[in-house]
Amino acid sequence: MNHIVTVQDAVTAFADFMEPTDAELDAIEREMPVILAGVDLVDAQITALDRTPTELDNRRIRRARNRVLAARRDLANRTADATRPGGAA
Repeated sequence: MNHIVTVQDAVTAFADFMEPTDAELDAIEREMPVILAGVDLVDAQITALDRTPTELDNRRIRRARNRVLAARRDLANRTADATRPGGAA
C-alpha cells in the first residue's frame, strides 16, 4: 500500500521568497487604472454575451473600451515622462 505524503513543508518553505517586491507592488499600483478599466470592459461584454446586444449594451461596451484606451494612454505617457532625463518639462 502506498501512502500519500503531503508536501506542505516543501511548498511553504519558499513562501518568503515568493512575496512580491516593493517595486512589483508599485508597478501594480501604477497599472491599476488599466486593470480596473479592463475589468469593466469584460463585465460589459459578458452582460451582452447571452442576448442580442441592445443600443445601451453597445454604448456601454464602447465607453468601456474607450476607458481602457485612455487608461493605457495615460500609463504610457506617465512611463514615457518617467524615462526622460530631467523629468517632464
